[in-house]
Amino acid sequence: MDTIAVIKARRSIRRYRSVAVPNAVLTDLIDCARLAPTGYNSQPWIFVVVTDPAVRGQIADIARYGSFIRQAGACIAVFARSDTETYVEDSCAATENIIIAAGAYGLGTCWVNAYRKSHSQAIEKLLGAPADYELVTLLAVGYPDEEKKTAKKPLTDVLRWNHFDGTDANA
Repeated sequence: MDTIAVIKARRSIRRYRSVAVPNAVLTDLIDCARLAPTGYNSQPWIFVVVTDPAVRGQIADIARYGSFIRQAGACIAVFARSDTETYVEDSCAATENIIIAAGAYGLGTCWVNAYRKSHSQAIEKLLGAPADYELVTLLAVGYPDEEKKTAKKPLTDVLRWNHFDGTDANA
């Protein structure tokens, strides 16, 4: 699938088929993630790919609004060194690369908010994160067991040219 089609078809998936995601595919997703842009080329991230069903189950129990992680083929936890200036933005760019790459493989994903949420420290502890790394995002990844047609705002509601209020001083 071409990149534009993957982006336009992307929807958050919360139901997954009981099919393992091959390690080679998961490795390629992380390879795509590590190539995301970063402020000052800091590359502050570590990606923990969780395929163990018991650990995924623990994450699902801990993560607020993340119960579907239990059924996903994998969970990717994106950590970043919190001493870098743009670690949140960098981690989000890497997360989006994973989402797009997963779509190209026919996988579904769902981004679970994890930046400084009530569940973050417990998951950091569960996965053994060093003190200087912070959990920024969690992603459920797997083969979809649902089709989503979530409505998105029309382009005309979100696009402005040259000025926020939509007036174009050059028109």
